[in-house]
Amino acid sequence: MGYLLGIDIGTSGTKTLLIDESGATRASKTVEYPLLTPHPGWAEQRPDDWWRATCESIRAVLAKGRVKPTDIKGIGLSGQMHGSVFLDEKGKVVRPCILWCDGRTAAECDEIMTTVGPARMHDLVSNPALAGFTAPKVVWLRNHEPDKFARVSQILLPKDYIRYRLTGEYAAEVSDAAGTVMFDVKNRRWSDELLDLLKIPREWLPPVFESYDVCGHVTAAAARATGLVKGIPCVGGGADNTCAAIGCGVVVEGRVMTSIGSSGTVVAPTDQPYVDPQERLHTFCHSTRRQWYLMGCMLTARMSLQWYRNQLAELERAAAKKKKADVYDILMDQARKTPPGAEGLFFLPYLMGERSPHKDPFARGAFIGLSFRHTKGHLVRAIVEGVTFALRDSLEIMKGLGVKIGQVRLIAGGAKSPFWRQMVADVFGQAVVIPSNTEGAAMGAAILAGVGAGVFGDFVETTERILPIATSVEPDARQHEQYNEIYSHFVKLYPALKGHFGEMGKVLKL
Repeated sequence: MGYLLGIDIGTSGTKTLLIDESGATRASKTVEYPLLTPHPGWAEQRPDDWWRATCESIRAVLAKGRVKPTDIKGIGLSGQMHGSVFLDEKGKVVRPCILWCDGRTAAECDEIMTTVGPARMHDLVSNPALAGFTAPKVVWLRNHEPDKFARVSQILLPKDYIRYRLTGEYAAEVSDAAGTVMFDVKNRRWSDELLDLLKIPREWLPPVFESYDVCGHVTAAAARATGLVKGIPCVGGGADNTCAAIGCGVVVEGRVMTSIGSSGTVVAPTDQPYVDPQERLHTFCHSTRRQWYLMGCMLTARMSLQWYRNQLAELERAAAKKKKADVYDILMDQARKTPPGAEGLFFLPYLMGERSPHKDPFARGAFIGLSFRHTKGHLVRAIVEGVTFALRDSLEIMKGLGVKIGQVRLIAGGAKSPFWRQMVADVFGQAVVIPSNTEGAAMGAAILAGVGAGVFGDFVETTERILPIATSVEPDARQHEQYNEIYSHFVKLYPALKGHFGEMGKVLKL
């Protein structure tokens, strides 16, 4: 039997998944690495940390799965989007990678939009320049670290750096390239006009492939480092969001993926490139054959709850340790005991700025409506509701654009909580389906490897066959009506505070 590897280069760690030809998981391993924050609002990582984690996790799954390296038929890559890996002419890393959640480039975004013009930007790449995207980071390097900029010879995205280490090839693929705002999303190619306007050399960007195309083979050096064998094909792979969508069967119009991980996303595949005229949502290329997708992205979804756990839940952490329980189960139990709306307490989940729909790197988190009556349970419930309301923002925009919303598939950390699942169904007013696959983007990467290697065929048939549904949750009609009223107040809060966030950003020199 043949086997496939899916490798996901995440923000908190690299996960390698080993599956067989039936789609069954044989082994998985996640190796963590640090997030660097050298200044407020900055987020960086060392690409060498990703490579070490990749080597360790591959060796671990080969051993755990008791699989011969010669039986690996293909490798697929997934990764955090928008990161900028700058390499010199010898292929050495010039500086730590600036990540998707880094907010330092507000001035560079303004510079790009002024240089290109909003209307032309919209026509060329279908998206505005936002602080998390790649092109503003290139301009930031030129503006702030000219000595390092002068050394640059190649720009890669995080997973594409790992492909380079595995295969020695510089390559990109359409789904991840789409998030650089240097890419003509509608025509699935680099935008030469935009690059010329920004004075970014075209030769710095690698050839671009479809996500299932083979674009390299494991080298002898990489085989020694990972325990693989030379010559295994490596496909283009995909952005973490497209791979997660494939990994939960969101490969047809009408299905929508909602992910409540560190960040939060709402992803809707389309057979034609829809572009939001107001650019509140992103339009990117899907990793499937000739599809695109609309995506709303919030920067701190479950990360908002993680912040609360780390800063305000010391007693709950101690109790969980004593009981050998999950601290999140304790927090959710506290929230469950409070009523919808947390008795007038709202939470804006913008701890690191926000992308969809506000496009505001200066936005910040806020509890609004605190009173002496509120308990920890109210705080937790307000956080969970605030994140879910922020995800609904994107869903409502999709509906307004005429996108089909037939089924919502919920994945990532939030999907593990029955309480949060029911809240998503009640807030959205939609049935929520929970896929059986819990391997996330790594599964999508492995499926892409299978398609590229000829192990799998059609995406729809393959995902229907190997990715069954675990359970579904129906919305409570009375709760949905109540949440509609609460949500109508939530959507007024950010506009009321927007100006204050901007002023605070100036004071703090963010």
